[in-house]
Amino acid sequence: MFPTALSDHRKGLLLTAIGGLALSVDIPLMRLADGELWSILAARSIATLGVTLLVATALRIAKGRWPVLVPGWPGLVTGLLYGLTTVVFLLAVFNTSTANVVFIVAFNPMFAALLSWIFLKERPAPATLIAMAAMIFGVGLIVRDGLSGGHLFGDTMALLTAFIIAAAITISRASRREMGFVSLLSTVLPAAIGLISVMPAGGFSIEHPAWILFNGAVMMPLAFWCLATGPRYLSAPEVGMFYLLETVLAPIWVWLIFAETPAPMTLVGGGILVAAIAAHSVWIVRRKSIAQMAG
Repeated sequence: MFPTALSDHRKGLLLTAIGGLALSVDIPLMRLADGELWSILAARSIATLGVTLLVATALRIAKGRWPVLVPGWPGLVTGLLYGLTTVVFLLAVFNTSTANVVFIVAFNPMFAALLSWIFLKERPAPATLIAMAAMIFGVGLIVRDGLSGGHLFGDTMALLTAFIIAAAITISRASRREMGFVSLLSTVLPAAIGLISVMPAGGFSIEHPAWILFNGAVMMPLAFWCLATGPRYLSAPEVGMFYLLETVLAPIWVWLIFAETPAPMTLVGGGILVAAIAAHSVWIVRRKSIAQMAG
C-alpha cells in the first residue's frame, strides 16, 4: 500500500512539473503572436479544443470507448472554472506587465490552502499560514504599485485568476476524479467568447498566427492536462506550487525576447512571493520525507 502511494505522489510531481514548464511559455508565445486580445483568445482556445477532440476521437478508436471527458457535476463545475480562468487570465495579460501577472497568479497556492481549509477541512499548518501572510504582503506591494502605474485592472484580473485556479484545483482534489480532459474541453467557453467578440470587428487580427496556434495546439493541451491530472495524486496546495515555475521562468523568457524589465516594486513583491513559496515547498517536502521514514 505504501509503495503505491509513494509512486502516485512521484507521478503527481512529474505531471505537475511538466505542466508548469509548458505553462511558462504561454505569455511569451502570445506576445510573439502580436494580436488583439479577443483574436488571441479565440485562436488559442480553438486550437486547444481542436486538438482535444482529435485526441479523444483517437482514443475512442484505439480503445473502443470514449475516455472520461466530463466526470459528472464536479467535472462540469471545474470545466466552467477553467474556462473562466482563460478569459480572466488574458484580460490580465493584456492590461498589466508579464511579471505582475505571473507573480500575482503565484498566489493561488495560498488560495488553495484557504479553500481546502474551509471546504475540505484540511487545516493549514502554521508554516502555511506564515507563508500565506508573507505572500499577502508581497501581492500587496505589487497591487499598490499598480495603483500608481495605471494597471490596477490587470493586477485585479491576475488576482482573480489565482482564486479561480485554486477553486478548480480544490474541486478536483475533493472529487478525486479523472479531470485530464476537463480543462481542455473547457476552452469551448473562451473560444465562444472570443469568436463573438471578433465577429463585429471583421475577423481575426493576429500578426504572426503560427505562434498562437503552436501555443494552443501543443503547449496549452500539455500544460492543462498535466496540471488538471495532478490533483489526483497531490494536495491542492502542492499542485498550486508548481505554478511557481511559470512565476520564475515567464518573466525571464519575456526579458530575453522583448527586453521587458519588471518595475522595482514588482521585483520586490515578486521576490517575497517566490521566497515564501520556495520555503514552504521545501518545508512540505521535508515533512513528507519525515512522515514516510516514520511510516
